[in-house]
Amino acid sequence: MKIQAVKFYEKGFMTQPFAFGGEDGMEAFDAGKKYRSCLQNYVIDTGSEVILVDTGLPADFPAPVPDENTTIYLGEPIKPYMEALADLGYKPEQISKILITHKHADHTGELKSFPNAKIYVNAEECDADELKGLNNIIPVHFTDGTYYNFPESQKIADGIHYIKAKGHTKGNSIIIAEDDGLFYMMHGDVTYTDEALYANKLSVVFEDLPAARETLNRVREFVSKHPTVYMGTHTPLGYENLEAKRVVDLNNPPETLPVGEITFKTKSGKYVCSVCGYVYDPAENNGIAFENLPEDWRCPRCKQPKTKFNAA
Repeated sequence: MKIQAVKFYEKGFMTQPFAFGGEDGMEAFDAGKKYRSCLQNYVIDTGSEVILVDTGLPADFPAPVPDENTTIYLGEPIKPYMEALADLGYKPEQISKILITHKHADHTGELKSFPNAKIYVNAEECDADELKGLNNIIPVHFTDGTYYNFPESQKIADGIHYIKAKGHTKGNSIIIAEDDGLFYMMHGDVTYTDEALYANKLSVVFEDLPAARETLNRVREFVSKHPTVYMGTHTPLGYENLEAKRVVDLNNPPETLPVGEITFKTKSGKYVCSVCGYVYDPAENNGIAFENLPEDWRCPRCKQPKTKFNAA
């Protein structure tokens, strides 16, 4: 089995209040503390088939622009997701299955580029806007019972398990691949950075807070008992852990490296929801600038407030 990261954004950041503030409130944490951020998904080559875990952002997604109020910045685009996948040596027609961690656009953006693959999605999330118009969706009902301490799972292939892990969204899921004595845990946003896993903190982005807490508890219990490579989507630690085959040790947190220089660029007038990827374009909304929207305005897709939007 060969697992690789499909890297398409780099040199981003997130603030500690964003990454840690889900239960205690953002005000309980240091807004000046920043963690590295980026964006990658994963590809699993079993030798007999090629399986994707999530499919990046749409190719036409506007690059976000950070300012002093930004709580999470995805970073600078490296290249479109499909080009990054091609650089690893894979063509769309080679992909047999796609396992979706959850509905948000940074995880589902290029699903349309794989019309011949079977797209596995938690059945509770199949009606999401991001998945509309796709005819190759396979609803997952988690009929294979428990997987260690996780109550609901579905076997996808030998050594590959799809696990219900709701909280971040109501259809959130985790993928675990077993290979050579290690457990490779690929997740969307159970945590946004590994520092939150070690500190036992939830981010401010969730649809079901009690379920998110239960999922994080189960993840921490699992990694404490099994040699687990923890592979997130929004931190370089995700692919660094993979490349080093670094196993979680909850008693020894990873070193927090500096985020590097932050570049402020000219804004386009568009704003992007940091949760679901919805793009607010004044040209499509009667010319109304984002700044002039009512303070109680919310994202049409995921209902998050204006504060969750970043300039693009």
